[in-house]
Amino acid sequence: MSKAKLKKELNNLTKEQLMEQILDLYDKNKAVKEFYDFYLNPVNEKELVEKYKKLIRKEFNVERPERGSEKFSVAKKAIADFKSLQPSPEALADVMLYLPESACELTYCYGDYSEQFYDSTYNNYKAALEFMAKNKLLDEFKLRAEQCVEWASPCGYGFADDIASVFYDYYGE
Repeated sequence: MSKAKLKKELNNLTKEQLMEQILDLYDKNKAVKEFYDFYLNPVNEKELVEKYKKLIRKEFNVERPERGSEKFSVAKKAIADFKSLQPSPEALADVMLYLPESACELTYCYGDYSEQFYDSTYNNYKAALEFMAKNKLLDEFKLRAEQCVEWASPCGYGFADDIASVFYDYYGE
């Protein structure tokens, strides 16, 4: 159904019917509940940041790597789910950078991973820096972005050079 058709159908409902529809969605859909909880109480943004960072950390478990699955798809879904809540740019940048941070730290602590792992880490790092630049947040996250360069430095497949190159593209020499 298109948005226009949905809008037309919703216009036919009374205020009470609309409220009942929203309450029903709130009860039955976890994503809708989380959206309204955040929308009506944005004070808990830091808690949500920690929740989504914890989901990412579960995938890239530096403390217990045998428990991590290193699935970028799961970590990226966590970022997308968080983004759908429409958090502040600072909070979204924090969560976005946490994925490549965790991946870089994991490879730094436990040795080389696959080229595909490095490509995914690089792409997520670059996306995070692009987002931060667009939202004028580079200075706020410089130390964390620089830490990724340090963690990537001993890695193979040209990964260290790629991460450093992106860092210097945004932060200069």
